[in-house]
Amino acid sequence: MDGNSAALGLVVIIIIVALAFDYVNGFHDAANSIATVVATRVLSPGVAVAWAAFFNFIAFLVFGTAVAKTIGGDMVNIAIIPPDDRLYVLLAAVIGATAWNLLTWWLGLPTSSSHALVGAYAGSAIASYFWHFGFKDPSAVLVAAGWIKTISFIILSPLIGLALGFTLMVIVYWIFHRVAVHRVDKVFRIGQLFSAAAFSLGHGGNDAQKTMGVITIALVAGGFLSMTADGKLPDVPLWVVLAAHTAIGLGTLSGGWRIVKTMGTKIVKLQPVGGFCAEAAGAATLFFATHTGIPVSTTHTITGAIVGVGSAKRLSAVKWGVAGRIVWAWVLTIPAAGAIATASYGLLLLIEKMLGVI
Repeated sequence: MDGNSAALGLVVIIIIVALAFDYVNGFHDAANSIATVVATRVLSPGVAVAWAAFFNFIAFLVFGTAVAKTIGGDMVNIAIIPPDDRLYVLLAAVIGATAWNLLTWWLGLPTSSSHALVGAYAGSAIASYFWHFGFKDPSAVLVAAGWIKTISFIILSPLIGLALGFTLMVIVYWIFHRVAVHRVDKVFRIGQLFSAAAFSLGHGGNDAQKTMGVITIALVAGGFLSMTADGKLPDVPLWVVLAAHTAIGLGTLSGGWRIVKTMGTKIVKLQPVGGFCAEAAGAATLFFATHTGIPVSTTHTITGAIVGVGSAKRLSAVKWGVAGRIVWAWVLTIPAAGAIATASYGLLLLIEKMLGVI
């Protein structure tokens, strides 16, 4: 098989696995979009996932591709990797991220698909650098600016979600404290339809772009697209945008019921007013991050917002043991996905050596 055919084959495989990751992202993170609206019984599970999937898909009409360009060009210096190894790095990255997502879904842990992907991408890139150049300067393969943004928002996104959720809940309590409970419940059951839609829009806008970034950089690495004159990622092709949003929408439509239970009932017992405040706080955080090109975790964001809503009632309303277990899963995501991607990269090299091509 000639080099062009091999590159095309690898690019096709990367696209398929990346879209599979996007699909897994959808059902893994379906809980982020629907857990509160299901837990408060505003929508049935089936209707809720269809509602979320629709807004996941149409998010491409609202948001640009700033996050895709961060993932594709501002996290890893792909130019430092030898050209004939770049596609292996990308393939190992999407394999590592998908494997971690499937494992944490099976365990019912609401971890971040975003951080799984960036961790896996970093892991496979560093493994490639070590393989070719030894232990010289592994930081050379990582782009500091992109990582500073991403790592900062690992901490900031749940804190912003928590602060906004707490603040909105306090405001709502103050405004409606003289209104009968059943009337408040009726108002916010309707309000949750809009807040759930807004959060799903933000989820689709931020998370689908991560897959777009991987596919676009794979097309560049395979020689099917070129970087811009200033070394930036080119515009994301329309078919990549539509494919990514379709995959994440279908994944959300499949649901992720293990994680829905954890998010919707095990952290805080929510009423419609709390669900509305949590979703609105999460949506506001995601809209800001997506607009500014920051790849954030929708899981971290909505979890922080739910904790903030619960804390506004009383600190004991939050099941801190469950929240702590979730935080540990967050801490492990980047290194664990990186380790799986590193192992995947080594396996791909072994297969290449045995067969000549993949």
